[in-house]
Amino acid sequence: MKVALCCDHGGLALKNAVLAYLEKKGFDAVDFGTTTECSCDYPDFALLAAEAVARGECDKGIFVCTTGIGISIAANKVPGIRCALCTEPFVARMTREHNDANVLALGGGITGINLALEIVKTFLETPFSGEEKHSRRIGKITEIERKYNK
Repeated sequence: MKVALCCDHGGLALKNAVLAYLEKKGFDAVDFGTTTECSCDYPDFALLAAEAVARGECDKGIFVCTTGIGISIAANKVPGIRCALCTEPFVARMTREHNDANVLALGGGITGINLALEIVKTFLETPFSGEEKHSRRIGKITEIERKYNK
């Protein structure tokens, strides 16, 4: 599985821990930056990585900023992206099973590394349920995107 990674300066340490974890587990990780602690703007990196996921160049994404909020908002502006901010493994499992989320957002300033890695593991290992009601709801989300992204 190919995983897009990105962060701003507030998420750098956690992104680097996630990158090391993914490489150790044999995932093909693509790092879209940032790579320094210099102040930067998360939308710049979220856009690059989200576009790679939306185009199918990467299967999933893991995006990190200080809280995970801003980077998830930015990612969700890209049609085809369903980015969920997850703060614990149960939420990661549910967003995969019910929402078929393709991007995970994490808060580097609020989620510890061990917990974050458990969230990442759960997110990447949990399949979409495929249940009709969930597929129908995702279809409705796609229709909203089409309505407003003309």
